[in-house]
Amino acid sequence: MTINSTLKLGNAELTSRFFIGTALYPSPQVLSDAIAASGAEVVTVSLKRQLGHSGSQGASSAASNDFYASIKASGARLLPNTAGCRTAREAITLAQMAREVFGTNWIKLEVVGDEYTLQPDPFELVTAAAQLTRDGFEVFPYCTDDLVSCQRLLDVGCRILMPWGAPIGSGQGLINPYALRTLRSRLPDAVLVVDAGIGSPSDAAEAMELGFDAVLLNSAVALAHDPVVMARAFKLAIEAGRLGYEAGVMAKQDMAVATTPVTGQPFVL
Repeated sequence: MTINSTLKLGNAELTSRFFIGTALYPSPQVLSDAIAASGAEVVTVSLKRQLGHSGSQGASSAASNDFYASIKASGARLLPNTAGCRTAREAITLAQMAREVFGTNWIKLEVVGDEYTLQPDPFELVTAAAQLTRDGFEVFPYCTDDLVSCQRLLDVGCRILMPWGAPIGSGQGLINPYALRTLRSRLPDAVLVVDAGIGSPSDAAEAMELGFDAVLLNSAVALAHDPVVMARAFKLAIEAGRLGYEAGVMAKQDMAVATTPVTGQPFVL
């Protein structure tokens, strides 16, 4: 294994393992600066946001133009999402529209099943993923950390999975590391991206040390007191976590193990 190895997503090869969202920033300029500081090469965008602004007038329309200008200027790849969809049919329709609007076959597939936790609906998600893969999309399904649901998504043609660390926007970090370790162990050939719930750079480092291929987050940067500095903090944490995983973290011990020998002859200088 090569340290700092690149990440292959479909036909794309990336050097950054940080995917960043674009909502909730205080201004387009802060968003632009945060993307630059993050080093991210994949940026998520919401088609529903685009549609909502396209019919607006005045300041809202100008803000929308600034928003997309900031993203395009970053040079990052766009990953449109189907945020806000409640059924497979709605998500499929939105994905098809996103392909036309953004000119990409990448789609972050989101189908909400519970309004309180915003937990994905596994049944509608698999249904939508099956249709979209048949239609030529590279589907990035936002899912839970349930192993069987993830296996079903792979069965219908997904090559990338985006299991949550915790409910979206909660900042709770990795609430079930056991489930995430199980996914990594049982699905060794899938690209796994922890998406949602990350609150601090240490959470992102932990995900990478578990062997995940990348991390996607939004709120933890956008809602920081200084989003630009926080974006860089996450960049460094993700790089450190990946390096730790590739280098091989030492095994944990149940007892102390002396690092300095207490027997034998000491070194004589």
